[in-house]
Amino acid sequence: MVVFKDRTDAGRKLAEELSEYSGREDVILLALPRGGVPVAFEVAKELGVELDVFIVRKLGVPGYEELAMGAIASGGIKVMNMGVVDSFQISGTAIESVVEAEREELERREELYRKGKPELDVTGRTAILIDDGLATGATMKAAVQALRTQDPERIIVAVPTASREACEEFETDVDRTVCLTTPEPFYGVGAWYANFTQTSDKEVCDLLKQAEQIRKSGTSSRRR
Repeated sequence: MVVFKDRTDAGRKLAEELSEYSGREDVILLALPRGGVPVAFEVAKELGVELDVFIVRKLGVPGYEELAMGAIASGGIKVMNMGVVDSFQISGTAIESVVEAEREELERREELYRKGKPELDVTGRTAILIDDGLATGATMKAAVQALRTQDPERIIVAVPTASREACEEFETDVDRTVCLTTPEPFYGVGAWYANFTQTSDKEVCDLLKQAEQIRKSGTSSRRR
C-alpha cells in the first residue's frame, strides 16, 4: 500500500510533475504548515523557485468542526461561507469565538515561522499551494479562498496523494490540480506514507531557512 517513503520522497516526485515551472520568477510555492512544508521544500529545491508558507486556519462549524464555515489566513485575510453560516444559523458571537481561537494559533505560527519577515507578494504570479495530501480537502479549500483575495494570476493545487473526490472537487475551483496518486479506497493521507511522523515547528523553521539560503546562493538542484 505504501506509495511514498516519507514527505521528502513525495516532494521529489511532485517536483518531477511540476518540472515545467522550473526557474520561473513568476512562480511561488506556498506550503501549508506543517506537513506541506517538507514536501514543498523538495519542490523548491529541485525547481529553483521561491518558497513561502501560507498559514491558514479553517473556521470549523461549532459542533461540526470538520465542516468549514470560513477561514482566516496570513495577511489578515478572513473569508466566510455565508451559505454554511446561514444553513446552521451560526450567531456572530459564535463565529467570533472560533475566529479568536484560530487567530491565536495563526499568529503564533506567523511569529515563529516568519520571524518578522513579510510574506512574499503573490500578486500577478502563479501560486502553487502544496500540502502532503488531501482527505476532505477542507483546509486546502480554505487556503484557495483566502489566496484568491491576494490576486494571483493562477492558482495551482499540488499534492502527492488525495482522495479521488477531493481531487476532483478542486478541478473547477483552481486553474490546475496535481494529485500524483488517488488510491481507492483512500483510508487517509498517512496510509500512503511509510513514514508519516508529525512535522515539528522546528523542522518547518529549519526548512524555510534552508530554502532561502539555497535560493540566495543559486545552488538549486533543478536540471539544466
